[in-house]
Amino acid sequence: MPEGKAAFREVLPKQGQLSAEDAPAMVLCKPKLLPLKSVSLEKLEQLQRAALEAKKRQLDIDANME
Repeated sequence: MPEGKAAFREVLPKQGQLSAEDAPAMVLCKPKLLPLKSVSLEKLEQLQRAALEAKKRQLDIDANME
């Protein structure tokens, strides 16, 4: 770095503490909100309901034919 007027110079205190470090502390952050049901879970449940309905209809048709 250049040693001219524009350069920064160190300033050290003549007495007292040079630096202080805080002890690590817990930092609170915003809570992460998760959806109750994901989109893929809802689609899977919808497919399962449709499969059950189709199976019930097929059983009803088979029972009526006999």
